[in-house]
Amino acid sequence: EPVVADTVRTALREQEGDVLAFLPGAAEIRRTGEALAGALPPEVSVYELFGLLPREVQDQALRPSPPGRRKVVLSSAIAESSLTIEGVRVVVDAGLMRVARFDAGTGMTRLETLRVTKDAADQRRGRAGRTAPGVCYRLWTRQEEQGMVPARAPEIREADLAPLVLDLAAFGAEPGELTWLDPPGSAPLAQAGELLRELEALDAEGSLTAHGRRMAELGVHPRLAHMVLRGAERGQGAVACDLAALLEERDILRGSGGPPEVDVRLRLEALREGARGLPRGIGLDGAAVSRVRQQAEALGRRAGVRPRREAGGGDGGEGPVGVLAALAYPDRVGQLRAGSRGRYLLRNGRGVTVDRSDPLAGEAWLVVLDLDARGREGRVFQAAPIALADLEEALGGQAEVVEEVAWDDAAGRVQARKVRRLGALVLEEGALRDPDPGAVARALCEGVRARGLHVLPWSREATQLRERLAFLRALEGDPWPETSSEGLTGSLDAWLAPFLGGMRSLDDLGRVEVVEALLAALPRNRRADLDRLAPTHLEVPSGSRIMLDYGDPSAPVLAVRLQEVFGLQQTPTVGGGRVPLTIHLLSPARRPVQVTRDLASFWRSAYFEVRKDLRSRYPKHAWPEDPLAAEPTRRAKPRKVP
Repeated sequence: EPVVADTVRTALREQEGDVLAFLPGAAEIRRTGEALAGALPPEVSVYELFGLLPREVQDQALRPSPPGRRKVVLSSAIAESSLTIEGVRVVVDAGLMRVARFDAGTGMTRLETLRVTKDAADQRRGRAGRTAPGVCYRLWTRQEEQGMVPARAPEIREADLAPLVLDLAAFGAEPGELTWLDPPGSAPLAQAGELLRELEALDAEGSLTAHGRRMAELGVHPRLAHMVLRGAERGQGAVACDLAALLEERDILRGSGGPPEVDVRLRLEALREGARGLPRGIGLDGAAVSRVRQQAEALGRRAGVRPRREAGGGDGGEGPVGVLAALAYPDRVGQLRAGSRGRYLLRNGRGVTVDRSDPLAGEAWLVVLDLDARGREGRVFQAAPIALADLEEALGGQAEVVEEVAWDDAAGRVQARKVRRLGALVLEEGALRDPDPGAVARALCEGVRARGLHVLPWSREATQLRERLAFLRALEGDPWPETSSEGLTGSLDAWLAPFLGGMRSLDDLGRVEVVEALLAALPRNRRADLDRLAPTHLEVPSGSRIMLDYGDPSAPVLAVRLQEVFGLQQTPTVGGGRVPLTIHLLSPARRPVQVTRDLASFWRSAYFEVRKDLRSRYPKHAWPEDPLAAEPTRRAKPRKVP
């Protein structure tokens, strides 16, 4: 704003004619006007121009300046193309625009201030040359201009389509039947249809209801039309018209020490009683109040509701405002998060915040009417409190009863409950006595995913089986199952869930038969192949059955005392003869003395060096010169034959 004000003063000194300055919105226009106040020659007048100003105020900005006088018009984008302002020879362009963008995922429209597009900037520049040659001051660099978007996206792709869908239904047309310059997106259309069904404007088949036809005739957003009509049925028609007009206008309150309180009832009271009774530090925008009153009266006439302006509480003695708010914004009912003052979860799943110091920050239930939807949690600007009983009255028919079986990580067990929900909000809940066993098993699998596979009772046999399967998958691929941590975790529902009957907690998992669960995942025709290709044990020449170690799928290990394989000429294999075992030859004390995958080569060469060392360390044991002719033994000396 200071830069625009300085440029306006420069333009008045350097150029002839009136000045038109483009700013993104009303707030920036007001602040620029304040920066210019008292800083211009007496013959220069300053006018504001934006859409919400009364027509007579806009007309003043559009009239030619009297002889000997000049004017500065501070305008929003309204003056880009639709209006001609007589006498303008100079344009000052701040290079920003405010765009309303609708998010179909959250059902919310948010205003964003963006760099102006190239086509809009050219349109603004053209305002300086409508009636005579002119000059345009652009408040950005040529380098910045290179990064500007050529043109703005069509409004139909960014707007809330609920009014359009209602108009089409009233007209008797489907969106797919029409030829569009720019077709609307399917997701925003679907979201709009869903909202209109919640507002009772469309029936389940998408046809217009009698209530929807009356809504279409009111000429306001479907949310507000539904609220006004249902409010009138409740005897709250005047309050509903006031509230609808308030929501169509920017906030009538002005906070000198920061944003005013979010309670919309404060605005209703101010609308009826004026500034008296407002908290200290909060003022009233008189022009906005006048516009809201006019709009409320006009809406009341269309809806057949008489205006009410006498003093009274925010509810007008006619019922809670929260119910009206919930009728207009059923998707923005918010529940206070447990243990968090000012943090709410909305019915649509969105998180929002109210300043912790605000009087409404501790209310159990709110209906959010205006917010900034940017960021992880939106910031609430206006809201109304609502009691649970009133919420039930307004929207209870839309609630659903569901059975929820889910893993509770903090408790380390599966929790089963019967919940009455309004979207993401819990209205009522209780324990579920007989949950579906399959759902319990799936939830318990989620617990295993959350905690890790180590919570299962991995016996030595189970660990070896997992490693044997990994060896065979590395050797042959499918149909051998994936037994890595990622593979087993990803397939818990298939191999583990069937063995979780009667279990609900981490402690119960100690009863799982992991071996049986892993084997059950094998095709039946491969179980015999498992033992043939990847045996658990190998019988060595001494007669001992030694467990094989498949920890490294590429190199299974046989760890055996050297004396027990005397006479064994060739390296044993697994995998149907395709993979030689890695033999860890051990001393009598079971300490490794040699590792080999070529036993024949070991006997020919390395054995004799090993024999020297073993004879000195273990003299009571026999270390023959010809190991291939010696009798294998598990004893210190070979057994003597009588």
